[in-house]
Amino acid sequence: MEIRTASSPRDVKHYTTERLREEFLIQNLFVGGEIKLVYSHIDRIITGAAVPTDKPLVLTAGEELRADYFLQRREMGIINVGGKGTITVDGRAYTLDYKDGMYIGMGQKDISFASEDATNPAKFYLNSAPAHTTYPTVLIKMDGEKEEGVVIIKDENKVELGTLEESNHRVINKYILPGQVESCQLVMGMTALKPGSVWNTMPCHTHDRRMEVYLYFEMPEDAFVMHYMGEPTQTRHIVMRNEEAVISPSWSIHAGSGSRAYTFIWGMVGENQVFTDMDAVDNKDLR
Repeated sequence: MEIRTASSPRDVKHYTTERLREEFLIQNLFVGGEIKLVYSHIDRIITGAAVPTDKPLVLTAGEELRADYFLQRREMGIINVGGKGTITVDGRAYTLDYKDGMYIGMGQKDISFASEDATNPAKFYLNSAPAHTTYPTVLIKMDGEKEEGVVIIKDENKVELGTLEESNHRVINKYILPGQVESCQLVMGMTALKPGSVWNTMPCHTHDRRMEVYLYFEMPEDAFVMHYMGEPTQTRHIVMRNEEAVISPSWSIHAGSGSRAYTFIWGMVGENQVFTDMDAVDNKDLR
């Protein structure tokens, strides 16, 4: 597990391109046959991915957590961005198709990941946060029939925003949040831009009460996103490619413009789960 420490906004404004990428960009997450994890001191979030191929992958705590098992004092959200796969939680198997998600509550001990087809493996992207109580483990789907242990994303949590004229026509799909899938502090979802739109989260904002991690995907090899971060009057950018993630501290804006439309997963951790709790930044005030 890679460890990342927190950075002060006073220092970040002096970072070179290389240092900025070293601190905040997460690359090479999806490696066949491996579980890759990055632990950030910012709200103690863990960002990672499991890509099982010819055999299941077992999630363990590792020495870094000083825990008997990974979710002894944590909760976890997962979204599959690859082929069909299975997550087994304490003996119960859950099947995830492309863009299906899961919430796994604190206290679940034995967690493993498997792919249906090793040549088209599942790509399980995960965010994990410290937890103080246990909430039910659920499978999350955008559509389908509701059944035991399965949550279908409610219509009010599929939000269409923006316009093509403003280049930000997009659909926000909220997976983990109060009223749909309960958690201690983790809020998680996915936003898909419509063809012809390239801007996400614009006008931009900050939220001092929680940090955020973005994963950009559904981009061809030659495409990129200019991810904007930093204080509103001290903005910086990171060039990001397909299936790369970026850590956004609570004091930083988090927005992007792509060379074409793309999709991104957002995961938030902190003391407030209210989705609309944000401090808006007027476009004219950006520097």
